[in-house]
Amino acid sequence: MKNPIGVDAAKLAGLQIDMLQKFRNGQITVNHLEWFNKLSKRDRDKLSWLTAVDDRFILVKTFTITVPENYNHLTALATFKKEHGKKFYYYNENTNDENFKNVSAKLTPGQKLTVKVFGITERLSSEDCLAHLKSQKAIFTGAQGVCLVFEQKREELPKGKWYISFDEKRALWKDSDGDRGVPYLGCRSDGDFNFVLGDFDGDWHDGHCLLCFCDFEEFLET
Repeated sequence: MKNPIGVDAAKLAGLQIDMLQKFRNGQITVNHLEWFNKLSKRDRDKLSWLTAVDDRFILVKTFTITVPENYNHLTALATFKKEHGKKFYYYNENTNDENFKNVSAKLTPGQKLTVKVFGITERLSSEDCLAHLKSQKAIFTGAQGVCLVFEQKREELPKGKWYISFDEKRALWKDSDGDRGVPYLGCRSDGDFNFVLGDFDGDWHDGHCLLCFCDFEEFLET
């Protein structure tokens, strides 16, 4: 991981000199500094022009998953259904290998990913969600990513929410009406699970969460 103190030591020293000068001139007081130090990082980000904070998304969970060594992209969804299909209250039959073979990021055996779960706080479009995921340097794993989360981390997901694994619209399966299906995992309050396809052109609301898959090494450096 990067060490900001080591890398930016000269810059930090310059800021300390500048701050002391402002103390002498009365531009900054001890009360100002005490107030700022008590702020959370989120509040500091909101007050700073350096960082744009999107309050429509709230980070609620972070965990790591690893792609199994025997993973085969061509048959991953069929294998998942065979091993776990009966564990679902509802399972959409269209989440199959043929329909989702063109996923943007094809997982590879042994690949390690960090998954950030973002809660949605207001009604949003799929374009809004994709823009946020791209700002997080997410990779789009589609239905295959949902399967790994269910296999490895389903017990960590808060109940009563729906967990969406986005992809670019062009990579999503299109039904006979021309609607693009977005895979997501329903984690019901009673403990049952659903494997569902939502409509890309529909809206998402505060009952939904984004599954943000990030390269593990990339996440360590951010």
